[in-house]
This record gives sequence, structure tokens and C-alpha cells, in this order.
Amino acid sequence: MSTHKITILYLRLSRDDELAGESNSIINQRRLLTEYADKNGFIPYESIADDGYSGTNGDRPGWQEVIARIEAGEVSTLIVKDSSRMFRDYLRAGLYREMFREKGVRLIAVNDGVDTARGEDDLIPFRELMAEWYARDTSKKIKSILGTKGWAGRPLSNLPPYGYLKDPDDKDRWVIDETTAEIVRWIFRLAVEGKDPYEIARVLHDAKVERHSYYLTQKGLGNHRLKCDTENYHLSNSLSCGYIF
Repeated sequence: MSTHKITILYLRLSRDDELAGESNSIINQRRLLTEYADKNGFIPYESIADDGYSGTNGDRPGWQEVIARIEAGEVSTLIVKDSSRMFRDYLRAGLYREMFREKGVRLIAVNDGVDTARGEDDLIPFRELMAEWYARDTSKKIKSILGTKGWAGRPLSNLPPYGYLKDPDDKDRWVIDETTAEIVRWIFRLAVEGKDPYEIARVLHDAKVERHSYYLTQKGLGNHRLKCDTENYHLSNSLSCGYIF
């Protein structure tokens, strides 16, 4: 391998994959790929991950970084757990494989037994087509499940909206969170007075009301636990977005 190029280990996990169990977890993928890279001498390498992105979504930030670095000629080898980690779209997957070939990038899909340095695998297009069908089928099932829950009056999100908490005796029921309820009422009063979202955010900022992400972080909840600025808990990243959205 060229000393001026690196190996990229690409990891992807979608919410659908989480439902399927631990085998596709980011931790499992990273362990599998780093062990493979170390054992087979693919050094230096970097890992790039997309956590929470569907394989049918081409706008994944990690994947876009991978493609940009390949186009810049920085990558010698791309290693994935299986071909579905790259894309669950038959046509786009084929276009990317062709781009890898033109750029001289070696593609390895560990669990599929694919290594383009040993020649093309005729089963790759078939696997990609099956991956796309799987994604479509899973999407239909999830929509059906969410629709059934919605018509039954059950929550569709894991976390209640700002101002509510899960009932400790019934996870499908929300109760008023007295800690934040008054803030919600205040926001509604400001809206009735004619203030727009930016103005409301400015009022909350000046009053040093903590952001929702900070509030959830204090409770060990939400998706912002690793990003929340606990020192500037009242500062909004974008005042135009408000505090609770």
C-alpha cells in the first residue's frame, strides 16, 4: 500500500439495525474491523462512523467524508463489516463501487468475504439488491407499527416533549413535569403576546433559562450527553431556533 494513503474503516448503524440486536452495533463493528486491519497490516487506518443513519440515506456526514477523501486520493483501502454498511440502494452502491475501481481503492467487506484485490465477486450486486429490499421491507413494518401505536393513543417517541415526564407506573403515559411546566406556560404567554421564536429565545436567554439539552443531560437522558456545554447551560446555539426545539 502507498505510504501516502490510509485505510478507512467505515461503520454505520441505523435505528433499524439496533432493533436487530448487538451484532451490528458500532462497538461490535469497530472491534471487528480494527482486529481485521491490525491482523492484516492495514496501517495506518482511521475509523469513520455514521450512528443513527439509514443505509438508504446518501447524505450521511461520515459517508460524505469517506467519499470526499477517496476523491482527494487519500485512501488506499476501504473496509466495512458488510456491503450493506455502505448502502442499501442497489443502483447507488454500484456507482460507488465503480468510483472505487477508478480511484484504485481496494474494497473489503469482511463478513461477505469480499476483497477486490482478489477479483470481483459476482454476488456483490445480488447482496446489494437484497439489502435494498430488506431496507424497504423494514421501513414498511416500522411505519405500520408506529401507525398502530399512534391510533391507539400511545407515544411514538422515547422521550416525552419538554414539560412532560413518563409516568413511572405507565411508560406509555405522560404526566406534567412541574419543574419545566412553568417555563412552557411562560413560552406560550410570550407567543400570545405576539413575540416570534427569536424574541422568545432572547427572553429565555436573558433570564438564563437552561436549554432543554442541558436539562436532559442533568437527568442522564437524550442524545446530547456528550455535546452539552454545561458551563454555558443557558446559551442557545442558535437563538432563532429557540430553547425547547
